[in-house]
Order: sequence, then C-alpha cells, then structure tokens
Amino acid sequence: MAFPEPKPRGPELPQKRVKTLDCGQGAVRAVRFNVDGNYCLTCGSDKTLKLWNPLRGTLLRTYSGHGYEVLDAAGSFDNSSLCSGGGDKAVVLWDVASGQVVRKFRGHAGKVNTVQFNEEATVILSGSIDSSIRCWDCRSRRPEPVQTLDEARDGISSVKVSDHEVLAGYTGHKNQEYKLDCCLSERDTHVVSCSEDGKVYFWDLVEGALALALPVGPGVVQSLAYHPTEPCLLTAMGGGVQCWREEAYEAEGGSS
Repeated sequence: MAFPEPKPRGPELPQKRVKTLDCGQGAVRAVRFNVDGNYCLTCGSDKTLKLWNPLRGTLLRTYSGHGYEVLDAAGSFDNSSLCSGGGDKAVVLWDVASGQVVRKFRGHAGKVNTVQFNEEATVILSGSIDSSIRCWDCRSRRPEPVQTLDEARDGISSVKVSDHEVLAGYTGHKNQEYKLDCCLSERDTHVVSCSEDGKVYFWDLVEGALALALPVGPGVVQSLAYHPTEPCLLTAMGGGVQCWREEAYEAEGGSS
C-alpha cells in the first residue's frame, strides 16, 4: 500500500525580533541587504550611509558625502562598491573598503528615490521624483548619463533590473507621505509590504490572502529588506532597524 507523500512544510515567516539596531543617523529612510545577505545598509536623514552586520548588531563603516538625506542604496554583486541616491538629487558611487566617494553623478531635477546596479555593476540606474530613470556609466568620466528614460508620467519610486529589462514603479498616491517598500520573501511565496500603521503585511502569492500582519511598533514602517536565502526580515522604523527571524531561530550564543 502506498502512503501519501508528506505535505511539504509551508515557508516559515520571520516574526521573532532578534535584534534592534539603534542606527544613530536620524530617521532611517531605507534598509537594504547586500547581495549575499551577510550585511545591510541603512540610509539616514542625517546624510549618512552605514554598513552593518545586522544579526550581530555591529557597525562596520559610515559613508559621508551626500548633501541631504539618503533615500536608497544598493551593493554591487562582488560587495566592492555601493551606490546611493538622496534628497540632494545626486547619485553617489562608493568604494566599500575605503569608504571614499568614487564618483558623484548629477543631472536629476529632483530627489533620487531609488538606485540599482546592473548585474555587472558597470552601470547605476537611478529613479527620481523628476519622473526619469537615468543610467550612469561607473567606468566613464563622462558627467552626463549614458541613457535617460523619461516616459513615466509620475515620480519614480522603485527600479528593478533584470538581464535585459528595467521595471519602474510609479507613485500613484496623491496624499502618501512616505515612499513605502514592498518585496518578495526568499522563496518567492509571499509579498511583504510596509505600512503606515506600524505593521508589515505578508500576502500569500498563491492564495492572494493575508498570511501575517507583523506588529513592528508605534510608527510608520518606512522600509524593509528580505534576506536572499533565509527567512530573515529587516524593518526600518524611526531611527532604528529591527531584525526578525523565524520562531525556531536561535542566535549564536543564545538569544539576544
């Protein structure tokens, strides 16, 4: 007699807070994992970028060079470079190890909401409230972008890059105070979204139903980042970042 196959276990959702980083850089406007999920970047209203080990809660480096608050950042595939954009309308390329500014690209007419490297980290794509996406060549000394995409009718709030296409998200809300992130979980089973009511919402992609409303705190969840391979979520609220893991997770050396 054949026994039925055991039902595969559903994905574990991160709902246990294991660490809180007090970032010390004003309000945290964005939090982003690096490519392998070992480190994260925080973008501050105090014009700084910070690099952390989020599970240990250790600050590794501070990057200063923007003239106004930093709104987004991304790491390159080999962890050697960072790019960032901010309220000063500038796009900045950084050397991770030295903390130095390599290039500063200017050309946007409004604040830069979103930045992304292409796969080889030879081009930075930046999206702005000025409704354009600009492509900057990291290797060239040319001050102007190599390409400008200005078909959008509204401010660009997010940019995603794949092998051969660029996807842009347009802000369609008239009264929205904040640019709120959403992303996919590490197994692409859930859409995870920020909200202004202090919660993070997990939506089941197959059933289209709300799977979890995770209470973060008494404020706006401004940004979030999902680990590329593990059930680990970072949320940004106020001046801090909260690190969440699955219920069964035990931190090294006991829970913190």
